[in-house]
Amino acid sequence: MGWLSRFLTAVTFLAVGVIFSPESFGSKSDSHHSPKIFTYIKLAHLLCFSTAWGAALWVTFIGGIIMFKNLPRHQFGNLQSKMFPAYFSMVGVCCAVSVASFGYLHPWKTSATTEKYQLGFLLSAFAFNLTNLFVFTPMTIEMMKQRHKVEREENIGGEVGWSKNVEVAKVNPKLAAMNKKFGMIHGLSSLANIMSFGSLAMHSWYLAGKLNL
Repeated sequence: MGWLSRFLTAVTFLAVGVIFSPESFGSKSDSHHSPKIFTYIKLAHLLCFSTAWGAALWVTFIGGIIMFKNLPRHQFGNLQSKMFPAYFSMVGVCCAVSVASFGYLHPWKTSATTEKYQLGFLLSAFAFNLTNLFVFTPMTIEMMKQRHKVEREENIGGEVGWSKNVEVAKVNPKLAAMNKKFGMIHGLSSLANIMSFGSLAMHSWYLAGKLNL
């Protein structure tokens, strides 16, 4: 994860620089640049935004639910522990590129209020993904491993769904406490993911208004 952290940090500083000092990056005046440059920047923004949006839609509302309903619970949890860091990393990078490209195309000092709000939505999506990547996901994975250990001692976890966990937790205070803590951490992670998805949804509405089909 070291290279990813450095890359995200670099892109973040780039985005901040573009927002608050766009003239340093040449975005103050369109007259000094080839139209192709702006087309490439718009393409980067569109591709990265659509990738982030599509990935968030699939993971949040489709893929995760299908896997939970069809995989043994421990297998599902182990798969998620590998998938989510990659998911949040990819969406975070895509959001960072979207922020940088949108900030370049719409310098803060000369942007309309609408564009400033949109930049805020993109920054929010980026921040929520970073929070999940570096805070909630590691905590969730660690708590999941601890709970899996307790469940294996109780001979559960190989089934699909929560039924056996709920039954055993009624007579096992340790498992019940773990379920409560895991639920709280996972809930915060899910909330951050939904907030990121909502921010991207707001930007999709803005982009739709700009299309001429």
